[in-house]
Amino acid sequence: MRHPLKLTVEEFQRWSNRHITLLGMSGVGKTYLSAVLRRNDWFHYSGDYRIGTRYLDEPILDLIKTQAMQVPFLRQLLRRDWIAIRNNIKVDDLGAVMSFIGQLGNPELGGMGLGEFSRRQALYRDAEISAMRDVPEFIDKARRIYGYRHFVNDVGGSLCELDEPAVIELLAAHTLILYIRVPPEDEIKLIERAQADPKPLYFRPEFLRSAVKDYLAEHQLEYVADIVPNDFTRWVFPRLFHSRVPRYEAIAKPYGYTVSSGEIASVRDEQDFLQLIATAIQRQH
Repeated sequence: MRHPLKLTVEEFQRWSNRHITLLGMSGVGKTYLSAVLRRNDWFHYSGDYRIGTRYLDEPILDLIKTQAMQVPFLRQLLRRDWIAIRNNIKVDDLGAVMSFIGQLGNPELGGMGLGEFSRRQALYRDAEISAMRDVPEFIDKARRIYGYRHFVNDVGGSLCELDEPAVIELLAAHTLILYIRVPPEDEIKLIERAQADPKPLYFRPEFLRSAVKDYLAEHQLEYVADIVPNDFTRWVFPRLFHSRVPRYEAIAKPYGYTVSSGEIASVRDEQDFLQLIATAIQRQH
């Protein structure tokens, strides 16, 4: 039985209010593509932005206030409500979210222990699930309040890590899922780009435990506190990338369509994008 949003080319072309979910690793072009569509009457729903401004806003502020309370001058101002602190999260600047998620390793180098890191990871996972559950409501809001005909859901790269089938079912019921695959020849380039410009990362608990164990053994270290945070982040990303590929494909095969990151890079306007989806649908039929 065909899924409600597994369309033929003709059905897609007749679809007057299009809702698309972009699926893929950070750096494959999801936000670039969303920015192109935003200029053409598309509502851009950024999962990471929603996470930061709605579901992690208070934990981030709590962390900032905890640090501020250690400074005597700021402590007095906060306790007397003479100052207020707020987050300034932007779609293209998730610095506050990244600071909260943090890095594993030596506290003297800006890292944190495995227990605290795992606690924040769990909060991040719950936040991403909640942000994805909000998609149907925002599809309605985008049209009813703001007058947008079309909707693009720019999801975080860790959607495939959540192990929450109901979320995928929800997105597939309300949006057309477009998976942006990275061809083998482009993998090194994407990994290097992600290492140079990191985004917030979620690690499945079993993946994290295995990665930490292997990293400690490979670097002949005994404790997590001995890990250099930036080095671990650079080391773990290629492993994370390759572990995610089959997970993305397991979503895309039954629920969506696949294009390559190279094809996305050639999109210059809405018409290019619509033609690319039509091509992807045709390839699958």
